[in-house]
Amino acid sequence: MSFDSSTINSLRIATRKSSLALWQANEVANKLKALYPKLNIILVKLVSEGDKFLETPLTKIGGKALFTKELERALLSGEADIAVHSMKDVPAIIPEGLSVPVICKRENPQDAFVSNNYKCLDDLPENAVVGTSSLRRQCQLLALRPDLTIRFLRGNINTRLNKLDAGLYDAIILATAGLIRLDMRHRITQILPPEISLPAAGQGAMGIEICSERQDILQLIQPLHDNETAFCVEAERTVSQCLNGSCHVPLASFSTLKKGILNLRALIGKPDASVILRAELSSNVINFKQTGQSVAKMLIEQGGQEILSQYSQNS
Repeated sequence: MSFDSSTINSLRIATRKSSLALWQANEVANKLKALYPKLNIILVKLVSEGDKFLETPLTKIGGKALFTKELERALLSGEADIAVHSMKDVPAIIPEGLSVPVICKRENPQDAFVSNNYKCLDDLPENAVVGTSSLRRQCQLLALRPDLTIRFLRGNINTRLNKLDAGLYDAIILATAGLIRLDMRHRITQILPPEISLPAAGQGAMGIEICSERQDILQLIQPLHDNETAFCVEAERTVSQCLNGSCHVPLASFSTLKKGILNLRALIGKPDASVILRAELSSNVINFKQTGQSVAKMLIEQGGQEILSQYSQNS
């Protein structure tokens, strides 16, 4: 390895305090310790604004950035050297002076149907209550099952599962990756294929954010970067960037990569599923950025801009 690890003796990792965030930070820490046994790693545990208001929809309190701002402040102030995020929570536009140069190998990116009484989505009775705070999930569920009652659900994974177990919901939708990482795979009743629930951009992938000027830190963490995941995630995020995607509009984008060919699917819709626009494109992986731009353009040409305008005005 060309990097001289002796130039950095200690590394401070900014992380949220939730069990999943801590798992992710520790995963990065363990991989770095395996590479650099003498490296002293300290977790800087922070409470994000998104963690403080768990009974309020993100659309009403500022969107995804609420999960990353505190960690980014720690980077910019010198309180931390790196921050570990779920890429699903990272806004499409990264603040000036910061970058996410390392994206780790992706876990299963699909959504999970979790229920104590029903084996799959199709088994839910008419007017069953399904918990989610995601407009993306709500839109796609209602497209398949307009009879369902979608009820707001936020909080960490344990909080959501506890509410399901208390009988407040017939089923809830969670990210498969989070359940796997917290050794809760047994709670997954059905993994929803992308044809039923197209994932969010970056879902299942972890990103490492740094101050752009810290080339020494970049060299330290570079071995954790997974090219295949990065190509897919960046294509997905390009769709969000081109559409100025936010929590106010149901927006999904998901890539797969096989034998150098990247396939990108995306959708944008209205929360009530009265309109859902879809686009798909395959191309050589080296064109991942252009593929994302082209898919976003396809959605706009179908009427996506009208949906974006309508819901950004209502937010």
